Amino acid sequence: MVNAVWLVLIAAGVITGLVTGNGEAVTSAALESAGSAVTLCFGLIGAMALWCGVMKIAEEAGIARWLARMVAPPARVLFPSVPRDHPAIAAVAMSIAANLLGMGNAATPLGIRAMEELATLPGSRDEASDAMCTFVAICTAGITLVPTTIIAIRSQFGSTSPAEVVVPIIIVNLLATAVAIIADRFARPVSRSR
Repeated sequence: MVNAVWLVLIAAGVITGLVTGNGEAVTSAALESAGSAVTLCFGLIGAMALWCGVMKIAEEAGIARWLARMVAPPARVLFPSVPRDHPAIAAVAMSIAANLLGMGNAATPLGIRAMEELATLPGSRDEASDAMCTFVAICTAGITLVPTTIIAIRSQFGSTSPAEVVVPIIIVNLLATAVAIIADRFARPVSRSR
């Protein structure tokens, strides 16, 4: 579905450029954007490598486990169907902690591990469980206390104050996460009634 949307958008842009006589500008913009994308990706590799390393050090030092323990009590409230001593709670807490640290793509393996652990719960094999849906909603909202990827992108593009967006991002992320959790709780009874 997403591929079809992208295809329609690209085709509409190319056709509009050709119809308006700006075909050369469309081609030039496409090539420049491709080059910018590669430059951006290489710039983000450094930030990602840094934060992956920091997370690995935090894991080895026990800081990540400590942060996961701090996140575990709210995780138990958000995931009441997961038993207290189940490894899924620790995996979910680690993933949420990584997202809180703004690790972006570096948090993905932790999210996959959390989903795998949630899939081991009874009744979670054939369809998504309530805990899986809640986890996806929280991760999609993307609660972040340290938006490192955004700061890295702003820095790479020459922002004089790349961290000035931190407070607005935290506020928006908190609101988005609250909306995601509320929507998850209210949509659950509606989806069950079908």
